[in-house]
Amino acid sequence: MTQPEILPGIRRRLASMFYEALLLLGVLAVMIVPLVLLGAFAHIQFSIPALRVYVALGLALYFLWHWSGGRQTLAMRTWKLLIVLPTGSAPPLWRLALRYVLAWPSLFLGGIGILWALIDRDRQFLHDRLAGTRVIFAPPTRS
Repeated sequence: MTQPEILPGIRRRLASMFYEALLLLGVLAVMIVPLVLLGAFAHIQFSIPALRVYVALGLALYFLWHWSGGRQTLAMRTWKLLIVLPTGSAPPLWRLALRYVLAWPSLFLGGIGILWALIDRDRQFLHDRLAGTRVIFAPPTRS
């Protein structure tokens, strides 16, 4: 008999997002190292649009690596959250990439995609609803 799925509240997911933002400062710091080295030793400077693409692709690699491997980033692991399909199975890489792309406007258009959770029947963010994914409590790990 399977246990009924319990969906985490908005506060837990927002806390996880805040923690993720702090962890991303470290990821961005590591991403700056090659740029500094190229600037210092090869005198190469990058345009603002090129830097934006670099950051977007670097963050995409970070999220897709974690989401596809264990379906959790460190922040999600800490807050015991997991990304799944509505069936409970692991999402394919294309859905995770779609979730990543949709999360940007969800966050930066006034947080509309986050506020969406207030009216969503499952309290899911808009980017999860549109990507066909959902955030659930991670099942306990067995030791």
